[in-house]
Amino acid sequence: MVQVAATSPAGGEEPQRLYSIGDLASEFGVSPRAIRFYEDHDLLAPQRIGGNRVYTQRDRARLTLILRGKRLGFSLSDIKEMLDLYYADRHHLAQLRVTLAKGRGRIAELERQLSVITLTLRELRDLETVIVDLIRERESARGASRASTESQRKEGATP
Repeated sequence: MVQVAATSPAGGEEPQRLYSIGDLASEFGVSPRAIRFYEDHDLLAPQRIGGNRVYTQRDRARLTLILRGKRLGFSLSDIKEMLDLYYADRHHLAQLRVTLAKGRGRIAELERQLSVITLTLRELRDLETVIVDLIRERESARGASRASTESQRKEGATP
């Protein structure tokens, strides 16, 4: 992590934390390539010092939200829309409303998937029961058939 002096809105100077791409990649357990991918999709906009990317605390916070959004199954365009709405109004109502609507949509989608998965598991368990029963029946029948064959051989071998 790098600290540089930056001018605060009050006109004074205070240290601003800046992060390298490696700092963020290590902290969040993602590759630098993933971070550059988010930049390419306009989700992050690092500053440049020399030829190096430097990320602010704001970028770090956005990366936290990007990764949470991905974990929750939102598309990159949904994540971008939600993040970009942060500055739409000072009370963030538009951002909150869009996030609520997208969250509810995601919940509905996951509930549909859960229903399908539950049905599929039930069918697979029923199939498993049928197959186990068939195997037992056939092993039992095979054992009885061998016993009968063995008995017939013994009877035929006796003079």
